[in-house]
Amino acid sequence: MSASLKDSNSSKFQVSEFVLLGFPGIHSWQHWLSLPLALLYLSAIGANIIILITICQDPGLQQPMYYFLGILSVVDMGLATTIMPKILAIFWFDAKVISLPECFAQIYAIHCFVGMESGIFLCMAFNRYVAICHPLRYPSIVTNALILKAALFMVLRNGLFVIPVPVLAAQRNYCSENEIEHCVCSNLGVTSLSCDDKRSNSICQLVLAWVGMGSDLSLIILSYTLILRSVLRLNSVEAASKALSTCSSHLIFILFFYAVIVVISVTHLAETKATLIPVLLNVLHNIIPPSLNLMVYALRTKELRAGFQKVFHLRLQKKLRHKRPSP
Repeated sequence: MSASLKDSNSSKFQVSEFVLLGFPGIHSWQHWLSLPLALLYLSAIGANIIILITICQDPGLQQPMYYFLGILSVVDMGLATTIMPKILAIFWFDAKVISLPECFAQIYAIHCFVGMESGIFLCMAFNRYVAICHPLRYPSIVTNALILKAALFMVLRNGLFVIPVPVLAAQRNYCSENEIEHCVCSNLGVTSLSCDDKRSNSICQLVLAWVGMGSDLSLIILSYTLILRSVLRLNSVEAASKALSTCSSHLIFILFFYAVIVVISVTHLAETKATLIPVLLNVLHNIIPPSLNLMVYALRTKELRAGFQKVFHLRLQKKLRHKRPSP
């Protein structure tokens, strides 16, 4: 083992560090994936910064729908930044070693951001439901105060809710193996190396997933069922088509988000040997949606497209004005 071993009497951990091997089965050429992953990460950060700048600077976008999109952009950047710098360091500098506290901190951050993203999806679904099913009451229901309360609730809920996951992982006894067939510290991937009973971790993760994201998904499905029922009652085909169009991109992201989580969870809980597809899905799940936010949400929304043009056209005009020589 590349990690040093400690005397079991001096510490409750015998393994002092973990080694992230990367993608299973392709260790010899996985560094070639660093370029597309780096481009995805840069596009994720750049696209979401553009969204935030546009929403902040265009008064016409100071609306609940765009506030939720701005919060989603912040969460997505946090999630991508939690994993991508370490993955790129593994590929470029062979920095595979990660300390135990750093690993458990990454487990906490991943679960926290994923839970917050699920919560924001629920808020966006509720926003769409009120806008389509109760348009006259929308201004009195979805207020700035409600958005602030919802955002604070999501931060507190997920910040506190996921604490048992890394705490239980840290209480396991890691006495021999320390090599993880993954690019990131996943909870079930790390605890699979422990020498003692790890069922408490699996049960904890399953319960938290069902209570947290399971309840979010149930309410999202309920919201879109009510939206679909309301849309089908519209006499205008054009109005129905417009209403469904505003929800379609959101639904695509939701299906991808929850489907990947189910695949990863089932693979780990079945205790199958780590394979490339689930590990690759785990990484792409945290980087592809943030990189597509600009395209899927923004470019399909007429008001946001107009906001981009207005904000960046004004910036370009100011730069050209400064470059012109004074008469």
